[in-house]
Amino acid sequence: MGVTGSGRLTRPRAVVIGGSMAGLFSALLLRRAGWEVDVFERAGRELSGRGAGIVTHAELFRILQAAGIDRQAAEVGVSVVGRRVLGADGAVIGDLALPQILTSWGHLYNLLRDALPAACYHHGRALSRVEAGPDAATAHFADGSSATGDLLIGADGIFSAVRAQFSPEAVPNYVGYIAWRGLVDEAALTPETREALLDHFAFALPDGEQMLGYPVAGAGNALARGRRRFNFVWYRPAADTALRDLLTDIDGIAHPLSIPPSRIRPAIVAAMRADARRLLAPQFAEVVEKAEQPFIQAIQDLETPRMRLARRVVILGDAAFVARPHVGMGVTKAASDAQSLVDALAEHPDDRDAALAAFEATRLRYGAAVIRRARELGAYMQAQILTPEERAMAERHRRPEAVMAETAVATGIAA
Repeated sequence: MGVTGSGRLTRPRAVVIGGSMAGLFSALLLRRAGWEVDVFERAGRELSGRGAGIVTHAELFRILQAAGIDRQAAEVGVSVVGRRVLGADGAVIGDLALPQILTSWGHLYNLLRDALPAACYHHGRALSRVEAGPDAATAHFADGSSATGDLLIGADGIFSAVRAQFSPEAVPNYVGYIAWRGLVDEAALTPETREALLDHFAFALPDGEQMLGYPVAGAGNALARGRRRFNFVWYRPAADTALRDLLTDIDGIAHPLSIPPSRIRPAIVAAMRADARRLLAPQFAEVVEKAEQPFIQAIQDLETPRMRLARRVVILGDAAFVARPHVGMGVTKAASDAQSLVDALAEHPDDRDAALAAFEATRLRYGAAVIRRARELGAYMQAQILTPEERAMAERHRRPEAVMAETAVATGIAA
């Protein structure tokens, strides 16, 4: 708390750069801890149409409750009874009882966004630079406006402008494979495919590749059976030359690491669907065939050496660490980063320097552990396996039993 000239106590203020998951968790948790918070998002409109499926963990539900979102698990996502692996002929070749809640990015975003007062969230604010002072930090935006807080939080994702200013050496690294992703309405699938896939977290394992999928909320965040969607992610090796071809659009323009789905060349999509028919279980091939707008994600990871970038500037979520998606921890990690920051501030109420140092030490260890685990799980899909250690990891994590037991679970991550 501060004191005004009239002797009144003032609440500390946080400026959050980035209005996605990490930014919203930070804002909601800090507000409940007594802070004033403003969130600044560069996009000019709501983000709820973005993203696809999200795996949940018990830690995520605890932090949702701490953030003031007291929802039953059934209201957050879709339940599955377990996991299974389908062979090339569509037969089940592996089963594991592992109940889990799966949700969609849009549904979870809306829960968080609705919990934050509209006056705290500001669209169309692209960060130009941060001015870091000894006891405060000021964000300057492209529109000429600025905002000052006792703490500035960079929650602006893998290409963070906050991180780029203070730690330009920390950049994402392409890891040698891509993911095709897509969504299909449950009602569009045949009864046989719904029976095989819609109550499970399901996998198929072509040589050197991995297909997975699970049900998520449907249009309008519908969770009822028959109105859900099936979310798929198909990991495929792609060396640099192949990646450049995949990301060259319908006008011959090459994109560096992502391409708008509508700009993907039809021949690329047609070849991918043909490969699905050739390589995947028929149920997954049907899913790929019926996905209206599949999109490409170049898999990258990011590991930062610092999360406290100036005396009153920190980064968290994907601005600090981005793990390959196999751990299924992206949103949970962002929520946990935010909770750890709030906990550290509460544990050191009279020493913000000590609080931010403690936050950084704890989360650097955890972020590094998540990155390490994700690399182990994804080693066999790399276009090149360079070391004996990678070969050993690849051999272990391509087996159906390991894939079912270890993909998108919190075990195996030790800081």
